[in-house]
Amino acid sequence: MWIVGRADLLCAIFFLLSFLGYCKAFKENKEGSQVSISWVLLSVFLGTMAMLCKEQGVTILGLNALFDAVVINRLNILEVVLKILHKDKSVESLVVFRKGLLFRITFLLSGGATVLYARWQIMGTGPPAFTEVDNPASFATSLFVRAVNYNYYYSLNAWLLLCPWWLCFDWSMGCVPLIKSVSDWRIIALVLLWLCLILLACQALGSKDGQKRRILTLGLGFLIIPFLPASNLFFRVGFVVAERVTYLPSIGYCILITYGFCLLCKQAKNKKLLVAALLGLLLINVWRCIIRSNQWRSEEQLFRSALSVCPLNAKVHYNVGKNLADNGNQSAAISYYREAVRLNPKYVHAMNNLGNILKEKNELHEAEELLSLAVQIQPDFAAAWMNLGIVQNSLRRYEEAEKSYWTAIRHRKKYPDCYYNLGRLYADLNRHIDALNAWRNATVLKPQHSLAWNNMIILLDNTGNLAQAETVGREALELIPNDHSLMFSLANVLGKSQKYKESEALFHKAIKANPTAASYHGNLAVLYHRWGNFDLAKKHYDVSLKLDPTAAGTRENYSLLKKKLDQLQKKG
Repeated sequence: MWIVGRADLLCAIFFLLSFLGYCKAFKENKEGSQVSISWVLLSVFLGTMAMLCKEQGVTILGLNALFDAVVINRLNILEVVLKILHKDKSVESLVVFRKGLLFRITFLLSGGATVLYARWQIMGTGPPAFTEVDNPASFATSLFVRAVNYNYYYSLNAWLLLCPWWLCFDWSMGCVPLIKSVSDWRIIALVLLWLCLILLACQALGSKDGQKRRILTLGLGFLIIPFLPASNLFFRVGFVVAERVTYLPSIGYCILITYGFCLLCKQAKNKKLLVAALLGLLLINVWRCIIRSNQWRSEEQLFRSALSVCPLNAKVHYNVGKNLADNGNQSAAISYYREAVRLNPKYVHAMNNLGNILKEKNELHEAEELLSLAVQIQPDFAAAWMNLGIVQNSLRRYEEAEKSYWTAIRHRKKYPDCYYNLGRLYADLNRHIDALNAWRNATVLKPQHSLAWNNMIILLDNTGNLAQAETVGREALELIPNDHSLMFSLANVLGKSQKYKESEALFHKAIKANPTAASYHGNLAVLYHRWGNFDLAKKHYDVSLKLDPTAAGTRENYSLLKKKLDQLQKKG
């Protein structure tokens, strides 16, 4: 379950291995005059592996370059920048000739550009398409609204690192309302974020203490650089807040917290209090991690935990409703689907699922309204077109239903379930050849489509085409050998063809697979009745009526058998 989350863990593993490999390139050099190219190449390879797991993994190459410049070559970035601005030629000796630094940075950046280009080609030379509900700020026309909200999203991510209490599996669909004016109090959050970052950057760049400068610069690098792909600065992303993207930046957070704690310990008089505070923070976060891990153990707990965090998120209500519906609690699911549609009136998937439940509850007119609105909002929504066709078929509006089915197939060429329902429509209209063709299309697209196979057998059986029904039944059982409904249907055909032994064997296999099916025992009883094996017929009639006392056909056949037995006793 939730195997998709392993991509982030694998990315983090290769990310850190790439960093350690780059560090190893310098550790092997005892004299400090050479660098191991093998380790540098391995580092680039591991960075590529990190990127293949998760796109942000490629940022390790930038971090390696920062580590090389700041830690290995002990460059003062502020000093280099000022010399460049003042066109001081001495900057060349600082960068170009210092142990091949510029060459290595160029190599790392070239490697990063190459793997990004390869990734771009694999993706089809285009970014994924996102909708406004996924990332509302990126669709805002006002530059002010985009900038302010992007920065507010940064502050939310920073807060989740500091205090990971309000966690949600999805932050889209109105979970974070847009900031549209300077009077919105949430602007305070982004002001505080930038104030903290500026203070840290000043300490990192302007400190005279070289060790402090290097630690803070590296900590900020780990905090900021892995987050850049999720920042909306280079391209639009498909989320508002995604907790997974803070996984790698948390390394920088840990570096900064640890270094800050060490500085406080040097200055504080009561070190025990600081240690206790740090241990308390660790215990709280461990406790929170345990709680969150338990919430991820089941869909129900995960989705319900999000209701208190993002009550305005339509997707949260949709997922709670879907989970309830999947577990058979359709009545409870309806209210969540309705709330999802209320929060997002264009949420076509919620409309489709709600329409399906209402259809099953025979509330056909409301179901039709919802499904019609869904296909009006999203004309290529094939599933909604098919479900609309089912509702129209139930309302006996056959021409409209047929059009809806064909529209669904036009938008999704390979749609076996739609062909199956189209076949049912044709069967209701006594268009038997069209029905058989539709069901045959369903089985070609999905050879394991048991219902389509079964309907073909039953239709051929009912129309007297027993030989063809037998052929289709045997073909179906070759593809789906353990389907008891197919065994039952073929057994009926074989019984009518007077192939009693084979029919009996199939009936017994079907009953063994589904012993509580009253019709299986009832039809086996009919077979024995025809065959002349009256004792076994009586036995299975009894079992069938015990399982379903309301079966009028079975009771009628049983009465005929009793009359037959009475006649035989009188003759005897």
